[in-house]
Amino acid sequence: MTIAMGSLVTNLTALDYGIVVAYVIVLVFIGYRASFSKKKKPGETLFLANKSLGWTSIGFNMWGTNVGPSMLLAFASIGYSTGIVAVNFDWYAFVFLMLLALVFAPKYIAAKVSTMPEFMGKRYGDSTQNILAWYALVKMLISWLSLGLFAGGFLVRQILGIPMWESVIVLVAFAGLFTFAGGLKAIAKVNYFQMILLIAVSLLLTVMGVVKAGGLSAVWHKVPSNYWNLVHPASDKKYPWYAILLGYPVSAIAFFCTDQAMVQSVLGAKNLEQGQLGVNFIGWLKILSLPLFILTGILCYILFPGLKDPNEAYMTMVTHLFPPGLNGLVIVVLIAVLVGTIGSSLNSLSTVFTMDIYVKKFNPEATNKQIIKVGRMTVIAGCVFAVIVALAIDNIKGLNLFDVFQSVLGFIAPPLAVVFLMTVYWKKTTRLAVNAVLSFGSAFSLGTGVLYLWVLTPDKYHFWPHYLVLSFLIFVILMVSAVIISLLDPKPVRHIVAKVIDANAFKPTKRVKIAWTLLVIVMICLYIIFK
Repeated sequence: MTIAMGSLVTNLTALDYGIVVAYVIVLVFIGYRASFSKKKKPGETLFLANKSLGWTSIGFNMWGTNVGPSMLLAFASIGYSTGIVAVNFDWYAFVFLMLLALVFAPKYIAAKVSTMPEFMGKRYGDSTQNILAWYALVKMLISWLSLGLFAGGFLVRQILGIPMWESVIVLVAFAGLFTFAGGLKAIAKVNYFQMILLIAVSLLLTVMGVVKAGGLSAVWHKVPSNYWNLVHPASDKKYPWYAILLGYPVSAIAFFCTDQAMVQSVLGAKNLEQGQLGVNFIGWLKILSLPLFILTGILCYILFPGLKDPNEAYMTMVTHLFPPGLNGLVIVVLIAVLVGTIGSSLNSLSTVFTMDIYVKKFNPEATNKQIIKVGRMTVIAGCVFAVIVALAIDNIKGLNLFDVFQSVLGFIAPPLAVVFLMTVYWKKTTRLAVNAVLSFGSAFSLGTGVLYLWVLTPDKYHFWPHYLVLSFLIFVILMVSAVIISLLDPKPVRHIVAKVIDANAFKPTKRVKIAWTLLVIVMICLYIIFK
């Protein structure tokens, strides 16, 4: 069964177009209010929303950043072909979100930093900050902006039937508008609105699918029993349990605890408690990945079996279930996830380049006006770069978007996971060890990734372990190397800036303890139910 993906545009009615136009007007209004309606306070910048974000804004913004344009396509595709196992990549995250909230966030906020490179620079000095800043820029440009934009353009091209170059240019320009004008504050307010919309539209599609399939009981029994298993046996080639158990934490620590695009919302919190509650909130939101995204693919397996390409699962459901008049909502949701991910990524890119490279290296006496100007120029440059790379990726055929995203992160993550974990947990870690891991270790990890993904690909060369296991092995090698270098360092440098911090001021409040305890209990119960 093959579905014409471009058929959606032929089904659009005047009501659909009206919904899209109304949404764009509301979006522009929200962004304008956040960016221009009030005079900026002295010293306010684009980057941390003037420390004004509450826990709901933080949670929705982090989730909006995480729910990239590939989510609707990739999760539905995997749900169609394998069931719920891929939801591990969202549910298992609660452990590492808790690590961010209770361990990393207090240290970041106490250090009063705007970026992750700045945090490491305060600990080990300028050389470490410079290396990490450039590494962070490369990471954001490739893993966030370019791949995210490509996935969004891929969807829009199939829905509207327009060329990829038109899709990506329009999408990145629209997302970049809010980052250029209002920075994190505008993005956070827009994401707040958009994530509520995403939940509503996705839930509607799920409910309609469940009803058409005959109810929840019918859905449960009409698919293979292993579709409802979170844990697959070691013999499973796609997602063996040990690969997820060992490899996912490496990516998760780097993604949730050290990635500028994710951590920046926490740095923009009104206070530490709001930041910790916001991170807790995204943990609850991630539970929704099963009913909103994965279940869509499972329902498609029941209702429309025999698809030649599982990537068609999401749009097959939309085309066949949504009546004329509701298809405009799908376009609205696509705009929502794109603005959320691309906008947050552009803002983080702008923050790192401006604060860690421009101010630190080229203009230490820069005024706030100059900083904002350079930040906005970085946004424009990031947009141009992302469009070029997204168009280049479009020439690569046969990609499984979800696994490509996870594997790319898996090769970027090990150096970041090692240096941040050691900095936080081992006081004997030296600057030499950190710099070695960030430079030579990164070259080793990324080089291995290039060999795996493009040169000696696993479909032809079968000596490779699973990409998650490979990521874990690289992590272990770099960790052991960093420990050895630290112990053998003849002139160890461990602290550049000594800060005396009142530990009691950063203990979690009662509300934070209750919120995280409840989340842990719920997640354990979910894993027991879907064991």
